[in-house]
Amino acid sequence: MEDKNIFSKVEEKTSVKKEDIIKLAKEAASKDLSKDKNIRSLIKEVAKIAGKEVSKEKEEKILEAIKKDKIPRDIKNIM
Repeated sequence: MEDKNIFSKVEEKTSVKKEDIIKLAKEAASKDLSKDKNIRSLIKEVAKIAGKEVSKEKEEKILEAIKKDKIPRDIKNIM
């Protein structure tokens, strides 16, 4: 039940559907995220799903945060 609540909160705040989140998670799990090319591809996919543009500068910052493992692992820390 908690998962449904989390997905509902994300959809409410972002308009991103549960199915898109699951698809994106599967895609991320199948990629080697130690490679910049794969991280950039994932960033672009997230931006597309969210309907947002990501500047090159922001993409670089996100890339570095991911590479330095500065992204929260616990969804509750993000919400």
